[in-house]
Amino acid sequence: MADFILDVLIQGLAYGFLALGVYITYKVLDYADLSVEGSFPMGAAIAAMCIINGWNPFLTLIVSFIGGLLAGCMTGLLHVMFKISSLLSGILVMTGMYSINLIITAEKSNLPIFNYDTIFTIGTKLAKQIDGELGIWLAKLYPVFLLLILVLLAKFLLDWFLNTKLGFMLRITGDNPQLVASLGQNIGLIKIIGLAISNGYAALSGAVVCQVLKYFDMQLKDGIIVLGLASVILGISVFGKSKHLKSTSVVILGAIVYRLTIAVALKFGLPAYYLKLIMAVIFILALISNNGVFTKWLPKGGKE
Repeated sequence: MADFILDVLIQGLAYGFLALGVYITYKVLDYADLSVEGSFPMGAAIAAMCIINGWNPFLTLIVSFIGGLLAGCMTGLLHVMFKISSLLSGILVMTGMYSINLIITAEKSNLPIFNYDTIFTIGTKLAKQIDGELGIWLAKLYPVFLLLILVLLAKFLLDWFLNTKLGFMLRITGDNPQLVASLGQNIGLIKIIGLAISNGYAALSGAVVCQVLKYFDMQLKDGIIVLGLASVILGISVFGKSKHLKSTSVVILGAIVYRLTIAVALKFGLPAYYLKLIMAVIFILALISNNGVFTKWLPKGGKE
């Protein structure tokens, strides 16, 4: 049971970066961005190739984030400069990223990194130097603590950014773009910055997930946008009413809850090919819950 919980936490935290990225476009910018389905595997591809070529695994996270920034900028430029709709610009970038990711990986659709150092290798090496149960638990808990630190760092940086002048303009752009224009701000530039940061976080998530799984595969992109959106909506639906949690914390918890529901479904013996259906059902339930439909079916309290 402990191993099951640890696996859920590791994967949930790894996808927490993705949830933060999707939160920026879906909740802050109110922008339908599908390009994260291309930037996520790009982050994984960059991380895998850098690790194979002897780069420091922590440095690969930064490089992947930069790659995601560039992908987001491309989506933003297509939308702002060339007046392509938000949905179509994301689809175009997502489609083009498939070929770009193959270029990054030298036309290989699968890259195993089992025999290379990752960001989790330090914990494994330390555990080998400690005998007994303590060493075993250190090896198991190290990925959770490391990912928790990295996710919290990403969360606090995003919180800080959203409280800057530019961050306030980004939030207002999603709520009231006319107000931003009346203040003399460049709405297009603000959108591009938001999309860049969003895809940067998505690519960062891909780099982390790649090192968790110890391989890159082109199929990693499948269902990523659903996963990200479901994490955001689940987090808001389940934890959104808490006065002690910020929205960025809520979406990270949503990613953990989402991975938990998937893991529980598979734990009960459902075939792996049911995974897409499970993801879709969870997403639908999260949307319905967020829209308040369930509350209509609950008995209303009142005096008799």
